[in-house]
Amino acid sequence: MDSGERKIAWAWQYMPVLRKIYEKFQEKKPLEGHIIGMALHVEAKTANLVKTLAAGGAKVYITGCNPLSTQDDVALALDNIENVRCFASRGCSVSEYYESIDAVLDANPDITIDDGMDLIHRLHTTRKDQIQNIIGGCEETTTGIHRLRSMAAEGKLLFPVIAVNDTPMKRFFDNVHGTGESVLTAIMTTTNCLIAGKYIVIAGFGYCGRGLARKASGLGAKVIITEVDPRRALEAHMEGFFVMTMKEAAAIGDIFITTTGNANVISKDHFSFMKDGTILSNAGHFNVEIDTVWLEKNADYILRREGIDSYVFGDRNLHLLAEGRLVNLATPKGMGHPIEVMDLSFALQALGTLFIADHGGELSPGVHEVPYEIDEEVAMLKLQSLGLSIDQLSAEQKTYMASWDIGT
Repeated sequence: MDSGERKIAWAWQYMPVLRKIYEKFQEKKPLEGHIIGMALHVEAKTANLVKTLAAGGAKVYITGCNPLSTQDDVALALDNIENVRCFASRGCSVSEYYESIDAVLDANPDITIDDGMDLIHRLHTTRKDQIQNIIGGCEETTTGIHRLRSMAAEGKLLFPVIAVNDTPMKRFFDNVHGTGESVLTAIMTTTNCLIAGKYIVIAGFGYCGRGLARKASGLGAKVIITEVDPRRALEAHMEGFFVMTMKEAAAIGDIFITTTGNANVISKDHFSFMKDGTILSNAGHFNVEIDTVWLEKNADYILRREGIDSYVFGDRNLHLLAEGRLVNLATPKGMGHPIEVMDLSFALQALGTLFIADHGGELSPGVHEVPYEIDEEVAMLKLQSLGLSIDQLSAEQKTYMASWDIGT
């Protein structure tokens, strides 16, 4: 067993929900005849999703969704799975990245699975002739959903896509606990710096930002939140975090983490206020949240250590992690979200893919929610794997909850 296979096997033992789905897929082959095109982070947990889809009878073609998040040994191991072909490689150029996207689409998939929407974007720009063959797709992450909703609002999304990111089982666990733990782990292992006692500036108080703030606070950090949404800013304040503008935070923060999905959240307007030794990192999908272009043009560059690029302004050093890319996966030792969290997210992907295969032709083009029954099924499977039980509503309680005329 090579290193990629060992990684996949290690993750598999901690993915009981996906294993249950694998067993059902292997027995019934519900995806027989389908070709699935995927652009996801190619690492061990993703490989187990791929393995599950292939067990269901599908042919699977996969590439990466970030040039620095692929684990090459896992990519090699994927090619050894029957009916699976992987095109991803770590450190590929932008042109090579899109060549791999095109290689997936050359397989003529009828279902897509995206993390960031790059496959769907390609289909709607340079590969429009293939759209007629697409039943539908699934999207994994917040950034991809934002892009898809923008397309749908303009009437330009031409097939149905399940918003896996937006269902409770994804947001409450993957976004909150997965991002919260994995991002801080990546920062600590890359820099070997202490979190306790430091001012941690988190841009954005969505589900990912909330999880990061709580985990950092639990490690002893003093957490500052920057926001553009007044309701989220107020929520952060009520939870005990400092709230201020990025310009105010720039002079105080020791470690900065962006989680917004937007561009230039940390920019030239902020760099000049930052302290010597400031650490900059991004937990959003694309490397646009920190203005790295401005840094490259206006500061001297030093490679401090693997995964850390330092930009020098006179006697001040600003340290950028993972080139401003997704820090929990793009750092040299970045492992992504914890296995148990991705067990839930990839269970949603597997069942969402099956739903598209069975019902995609009935759905209108646009962004669709994960069916409630799928979200609940994944939650129940997880509870069962933990040996936990919950109460059930009685017939009387169901009647009461469905009534309007009982009163007090």
